[in-house]
Amino acid sequence: MSLRSPVEKAIWFIESHFSEEITLDDVAGVCGLSRFQTSRLFTSTSGQTMSGYLRGRRLTEAARELAQGAPNILAVAIEAGYNSHEAFSRAFIQQFGDTPSQVRDRGGVDGLALVEPMREDPAVLHRLAPPTVRRREQLLVAGISRRFPVDDFAGIPSLWQDLRAFDDVIPGQLGSTRYGVINDMSAGGADYMYLGGVEVAAGTEVHHPLSRIALPAGRWATFTHAGHITTIASTIRAIFVEALPAAGLTPQDAPDLLEIYPETFDPRSGLGGVELSVPLRDR
Repeated sequence: MSLRSPVEKAIWFIESHFSEEITLDDVAGVCGLSRFQTSRLFTSTSGQTMSGYLRGRRLTEAARELAQGAPNILAVAIEAGYNSHEAFSRAFIQQFGDTPSQVRDRGGVDGLALVEPMREDPAVLHRLAPPTVRRREQLLVAGISRRFPVDDFAGIPSLWQDLRAFDDVIPGQLGSTRYGVINDMSAGGADYMYLGGVEVAAGTEVHHPLSRIALPAGRWATFTHAGHITTIASTIRAIFVEALPAAGLTPQDAPDLLEIYPETFDPRSGLGGVELSVPLRDR
């Protein structure tokens, strides 16, 4: 079986190992991406978090085993990754609405919200123009940073609204281009750090509620998102699933992704185009 996209690799690894202890780092390593890139890509493809999918797959197989008459519910629970009958029952009821005993007594899984192995649909991808690859010098960005759930970008616009209170007063500001920096994915893949800000001069110090991040010098691949800002997730997915592999480029996570909002971008309409830059590993 030839596995081409990171999503295919993630699905294969999970389906081959979901009876074992799996971490987000394990899956990211197989995909060749960072924790954020892997988790966000998986969520945008499946509509659920990786941990939610993994939990659903384990519970689905447990339900099938119980429906076939497994005599020891605790043994099934342990096999599904739960250390107690109680914890397993709570998760089972939350997923299916029935207790493990009810499913075993009924002898079938009809009507249960089973989570079947996911299949990637390549038709949902849209083609991107090849990226511009160039070296960037170190970039120092200062602004407001917050943590957001990996399956929800809805809170980011409010961060940008709050940043408007600091227009032209951030110490050491250079130019008017805005930057969104995505980094610091949590180990479990539940949330990430997003910093919205502007470039500042070297040596600039900022104080609460502002924060600062230094992006190291290196090679970057830059893509253009020309559509409305609300459709940016589909472009991000296309970058990591199709465009980077097609260009023979391998991303790294320092940071995971850089959004560049030029002067042509209108935050009121959400139009005007955004550049998306990905740091690349050395050749």
